[in-house]
Amino acid sequence: MRILMGAQNCGFGPASVLVAVSRLLPGHERVFVGDGVAAEFARRNATAFDGIHEFTEPHQNGSALLDRLLKDSDQVISAMDADLVLRSVVARRPVVLVDCLFGFWQHRHSLARIRELCATLPRTSLPAVRRHLACLSPHEHVLAAHFLADHSVVQNFPGIARRTAELAEAGAGRAIHPTGPLVDGEGLREAREDTTATGGPDYDLLINTGGFRNFLLDFDANNHYLRLIDRWLPDLLADWPRFSRVLVCGGPYAGHRGGTHEASGRRVDRRLLPQRELLRHVARTPHSFLAPGLSALHEATILGRLPLALPEQHYAHTFTIRSLAGTLFGRLAGRFADVLPGHPLPEDDYAGTEALVAVAGRILRNDDLYARFRRTYNERIEQYVSLTPHQRAGGAAELRHLLDGPPAPSVIASILTANG
Repeated sequence: MRILMGAQNCGFGPASVLVAVSRLLPGHERVFVGDGVAAEFARRNATAFDGIHEFTEPHQNGSALLDRLLKDSDQVISAMDADLVLRSVVARRPVVLVDCLFGFWQHRHSLARIRELCATLPRTSLPAVRRHLACLSPHEHVLAAHFLADHSVVQNFPGIARRTAELAEAGAGRAIHPTGPLVDGEGLREAREDTTATGGPDYDLLINTGGFRNFLLDFDANNHYLRLIDRWLPDLLADWPRFSRVLVCGGPYAGHRGGTHEASGRRVDRRLLPQRELLRHVARTPHSFLAPGLSALHEATILGRLPLALPEQHYAHTFTIRSLAGTLFGRLAGRFADVLPGHPLPEDDYAGTEALVAVAGRILRNDDLYARFRRTYNERIEQYVSLTPHQRAGGAAELRHLLDGPPAPSVIASILTANG
């Protein structure tokens, strides 16, 4: 079976989920298509695919490429890329939508209205489909994709059962399949084995910023968060001598943004790593700070590691921390609200992310606010490093239990068997 695969171009989360799903399907021809940060992640993890097609103008020359690839495919798998689902519907190709943020999507229109729009969708052309759904927000497009896909695979998280019931009440006739963590199981097994086969860790601290780029954030625009991290790193080393070897990894640290800095016997490496190499460091490094994305959190806890959450880059991170507030991870998490407690955050993905960018910028430019940020996060670090091994293991197990679900390999395999 020839499977066309794509991911929402928004950070590394959707692309990492797609890579994990692709690695479950070695007996099929797996073809990735996409752009931006999703394509960057696919290239860094090219062994997960049999072919990678990258485009830079999805609504121009990229459109012809996608149409050709769809025509030659037997099955489509989309990781939260609503547009790929729409294209699959027009091309009359069976499509599976994989969603690790199923409970996150906000909607102004009722789910019944979104379902009605999907039921009356003109399938003659992609422009006609886009005009028909033009009233929907980006979040609502993802929900529409759930109504249109042949199957939906949704990763377990607080609120998933409620959202599934809401779609069913609205008349969703498609199958929604809950699953546990959508992660690279083989890569995680190799990472665990690596910890027993080699010596000590290469680093004392791992800082994972994730892919960072999304609909608003970029490496060279709206990048106050990254500049704040750069300002903070020397102070982190000064405040915490125990962290003498630090690995800072993520999308921002490819090419000229990467490199090594050494001073007074302390070393900071900035790198963008292939996923399986990163997993080995997650398994081996005793302490880690993490931008609170779900895929990276799943990987850490499956490896028995409890990371400390960095402050939020965007609104989805705020949603994650709120949803996990009752866990040890959630209680320890760093939040910009700790630095600016009176700063309101709009309950909207774009506006909320825009507000977080503004907060990071204020802290970056204001020495008093920066000192409060440094002091506040140091308090979090103090709590984190004082945890006993038993407490850390318990915190990781707590998340694994809360986020567990049917095993992804069997769920995916059963869908493709039925479609084949």
